[in-house]
Amino acid sequence: METTGATKITVETVVKAPVEKVWKYWSLPEHITKWCAASDDWHVPKAENDLTVGGKFSTRMEAKDGSFGFDFGGVYDDVKTNELIEYTLGDGRKVEIHFSANGNETKVVETFDAESTHSLEMQQGGWQAILNNFKNYTETN
Repeated sequence: METTGATKITVETVVKAPVEKVWKYWSLPEHITKWCAASDDWHVPKAENDLTVGGKFSTRMEAKDGSFGFDFGGVYDDVKTNELIEYTLGDGRKVEIHFSANGNETKVVETFDAESTHSLEMQQGGWQAILNNFKNYTETN
């Protein structure tokens, strides 16, 4: 994928859970495999995550019918527990995720460099759908 370098997209949600739980569910592979898909016809059979500066992550995303799949991964540039995650994707795009605690709620704001293959609306919709799945999974487990 080519990167545009300039266009950034932001998605966000408020999760009805304390930041410690939100952080745990965001970062542990056993949870990532339960929420990291944009729709019910996709799943994540495997996730690896070394949430440290310089650490790598890899998430395998696949259509449940086996028709398509891809690896989503990168390297962490900055990690501040319960506050911030910054990483660089394999194609060089940057992602920032801010976690803001407010009692038993946590605001999650994700900003990422757009790529030029898909429309901005499609990218925002896909990332927002995954974030919505995260919210739902975290609030019900």
